[in-house]
Amino acid sequence: MNPTPAATLDKRVASLDDAVQAMAETRDFGKHTKLRRVLEALRRVLLLPGGPAAIQARAQAIEEAGVFEGTDWATPEILVPALVGPGLRSENGDTVVIEATSELRMLAVARGDFAHPTLSAEDARQFLSQVLAMNLELLFTPPSEAERVRQGRTAQLIRDLFRHVADEVGYDTVLDEVVDEIWRILRQRPIQVDQVQSLITRIAIYRGDPDVALGASSGQGLDRLITSLFGTTEACREDPGVDVFRARLESMDTGALQYEATGFARAMHDTGLVSPYHAELLRFLRHESDYLLGEALGLSETGRNCLLRYRDLVHRLIEVAVHPQTAQCIYGLALLLDRGILYEPPVVPALWRQLALDLAPAARERLTTVFGDRPGPAARLTAGVLSMLGLPLGVGQGDNPTCQSARALSMWAYNDPDYLLQIVTWAARDDEVIMHFEGQPISSKDSAAGLAATPPADLDPVSLLVVPHLDRIYAEMGRRCADRPGDPHRWVNPEFHGWWTARGFRINVDVATGQLIGLDDFYRHFHASYHPFFNGGQPLIHPQPAGIAVTDSAARYIGWHAITILRVGPDPQGVMRVYFFNPNNDSGQDWGDGVVVSTAGNGERFGEASLPFDQFASRLYLFHLDPLERGQPEKVPAESVAGILGYVERSWGADRLPAGRLQAAKSPPES
Repeated sequence: MNPTPAATLDKRVASLDDAVQAMAETRDFGKHTKLRRVLEALRRVLLLPGGPAAIQARAQAIEEAGVFEGTDWATPEILVPALVGPGLRSENGDTVVIEATSELRMLAVARGDFAHPTLSAEDARQFLSQVLAMNLELLFTPPSEAERVRQGRTAQLIRDLFRHVADEVGYDTVLDEVVDEIWRILRQRPIQVDQVQSLITRIAIYRGDPDVALGASSGQGLDRLITSLFGTTEACREDPGVDVFRARLESMDTGALQYEATGFARAMHDTGLVSPYHAELLRFLRHESDYLLGEALGLSETGRNCLLRYRDLVHRLIEVAVHPQTAQCIYGLALLLDRGILYEPPVVPALWRQLALDLAPAARERLTTVFGDRPGPAARLTAGVLSMLGLPLGVGQGDNPTCQSARALSMWAYNDPDYLLQIVTWAARDDEVIMHFEGQPISSKDSAAGLAATPPADLDPVSLLVVPHLDRIYAEMGRRCADRPGDPHRWVNPEFHGWWTARGFRINVDVATGQLIGLDDFYRHFHASYHPFFNGGQPLIHPQPAGIAVTDSAARYIGWHAITILRVGPDPQGVMRVYFFNPNNDSGQDWGDGVVVSTAGNGERFGEASLPFDQFASRLYLFHLDPLERGQPEKVPAESVAGILGYVERSWGADRLPAGRLQAAKSPPES
C-alpha cells in the first residue's frame, strides 16, 4: 500500500529537520560537509504538495543552521529581484533549491513569522512582489517542452513555489508592482520595448481569463498601458485587426480622423509606446492631410515646420519605414522632427541616401535572421534609424560587453546625427567601417575580435549592424595603445567618439596596480571642469565620455563601465546633480551606501540618469576635461572632497588604498 502524500511529506520533513539540526550543531569550518544532505532534503520536500509551506515554517532554522553562508543569499537585504528568475531556471539543481529556499525565507519574513535582523517585513514583501511581477509566466503558464527537457520535475516545482508565494503575498500587489516597473522602464524611453510590450500583452490575456484571479482593484494605470497598444481610440477599441481598422478610417470624415489622430498621439507621448494601429493611421493620412499627419505625430511647432518644409522626405520615410510591425519608429520620427535636426544641412540628403541604400547581403541576412522578413531588412533598418535619431538616449547595449560602442552610437545620434548616418551607411552597404586612429586607418574587416565573444542579437536594428564593426575598431585602438603607459582611454576616446571629446584626461586608478592615486587632485579638477560653482558657470557644451566603477547594492565593486556626462545643474530641490547617459539598458540602479541612481523625479529628461554631484563623483574613475579651461580647483572646499572620499572608502575603494590614506588635502597643491 502506497503511503499518502501527507505521510510522505511528514517523512521527508522529518529527514529535513534532522539534516538541518546536524548542520546547526556542526562548527563553521565543517558545515560544508553537511550541506549536501540539507540540499537534497530540501529538494525532496519542495517536490511535494505542501512542501513550500513546510520549508517556509522552518526558514529561520534553515538560515541559522548556515545553509546560505558563504553565498550572496547570506545577505538577503542586497539580493536583486531580477536575478531570481535566472537562478530558478538554472540547470544547476543546487542553485534552484537554494534560490527557492531563499524565496520562502523572504516569505516567512514578509508574513512576520521570521523577525530577520537585516531585513524588514515590508522590504521582503516588496522584494517578492517584484520577483513575481518579473516572472508572471511562472504563475500562469505550464512548463514548455524545452523546460521539461532541461529541468524535468524542477520546472513544475518552480511553478508550485510561485503559486504558493503569490497566494501568500496577494495577486493585487503583484499587478501593482508589474505596472510600477513598466512605468519606471518607460519613463526612460528605451528604443527597444519588445519585452515591455510582451509583458503588457500577457497581463491583458491573464486579466481576460476567468480562470486567473488577478484581483479587482489591482493594476492602477494598467488600462493606460493596455489601451496604448490595443484599444487606443474608438475605431480600434475592441482590437478589431488592422484591415477592419483601415476600412473604418476610409469611411471617416475630417473631424473623426482628427479625433483618431489626437488620440493616438496623446497615448504615444504619454507612454512612449506605439500601437500597430497608429502605423496604419499614418500610412492612411499620408494621402489625406499634412495637418492631420502632424496631429497624429503630436508635433510641436518646430516639428510641424520640419514636416511642412521637408514634406516629401517625411512622406517617403513613412512609406518605407512605418508598418504595423515597426510602429514603434513613429515615436522616433515624431521626436526627430521636434528636435529640428532636419535643419542641419547634411541630415536631409543623408536620410535620402538611407532610403535608397542597397544593403550588403550580410546586412540583409543579419536583419532578417533577427527581425524576420516582414517588413524587409531595408525597412527595418530605416525604422531603426528613425528611432535612434529621435531617441538618442534610448540606445541600449543589450546583454553584451559593448558599452563603448553603444555610448558612441548614442553620442553621435545626440550630437552629430549626419556622422551616425554615415557610419550606418558604411556598415549596411559596405559591411565595413573605416575609422582613423592618429591618422592611420583602421578597418573593421581587418581588425581582430572585439569585446563581444559572439555577434550581439538582442539589439535595435542600427546597433545590430553597426556595433560588431565598432567593437572590433575600439578593441584595435586599444591594442595600438598597449605599449603606452597609463590608461588607453586617454588616446582612444577622442579618436573613437569625436573631436568634441576634450583632450585633457584625469584618472584616479593606477593601471598597473589597480590602486587609487591622486584623489584630492582628481576630485578638485572634476569640480573645476563640471561643477557650475567652480567652472565659472559654464554649461557643458558637448557630451563627454567618462568611466565609472560600478558597484552593487552592497557597494561592492563589480567592474568598469562607460557612460556619457550630459549636463550638470540643480534639480527642482536645488541639489546639484550630474545628468548622464548609461547604455546599460536600465539606468535605475542601486550602487550601495545610499547611492541610488534616479531616472525620474529629479529633473531628468527622458533617457537621462542622475545622481547628486558628490555621489556621482564617488563612482567616477576617469573623465575628460579641456586643459585650456582650468576653472577653480583650489576653491573646492576640503569637506566636499572629504565627503566624496568617504563614499569611495565605503565602496569600491575599500581595498585599493592603504588605511588612512583616503583624506582630502586641506591646502590644495599648485597645478
